[in-house]
Amino acid sequence: MRGFIIIAMLAGFAAPVARASAEPLQVHVCSGYSCTYRTSLSVGHQMRRRFQEIMQPGRHSPEAERAAIAAAVQFFERQATRAIGVADKAKGSFAGSRVLGQMDCIDESTNTQALLHLLNRLGLLRHHQVEANASRGFFLDRRYPHATAVIRAPDGKRWAVDSWYEPAGGAPDIMPLAHWRQRGVLGER
Repeated sequence: MRGFIIIAMLAGFAAPVARASAEPLQVHVCSGYSCTYRTSLSVGHQMRRRFQEIMQPGRHSPEAERAAIAAAVQFFERQATRAIGVADKAKGSFAGSRVLGQMDCIDESTNTQALLHLLNRLGLLRHHQVEANASRGFFLDRRYPHATAVIRAPDGKRWAVDSWYEPAGGAPDIMPLAHWRQRGVLGER
């Protein structure tokens, strides 16, 4: 009887988790520069399955996972722009400020970080941990301030995941963070 009670209790604790995981997750997508606008993107069963398919090849190694993350960012951005109703252009200009759907590097890095947290929550990141976003540049060093999402590999190496340079759905730059921090002089990618 005691074993039955323990099993029943465990089943009772597991049931809400199973139901909650079947419900759509909400991710907020930033646009308009510095997250002026936040559009809710519902991540339901079909989108979760697509993320699982995209991330499947990434389970073999950190390198494979970074390639899968790049594909996931591209898919996520296409879904995000569909939810917003506007696809942003590559990079950005001051004219895009406060324009729904246009994204500066703050919007892009925030959205990418939200995706990375979603992938982690879904158990799809096996080789990397999501870290705080990073920045580079401060005008005096001849670089415009710029931000990126960051992941950390098992060896401790930190990687930039920067989707700002391409239009929505384009491939992000994924490179060692130390290398990313050295770039950007006079607008260099």
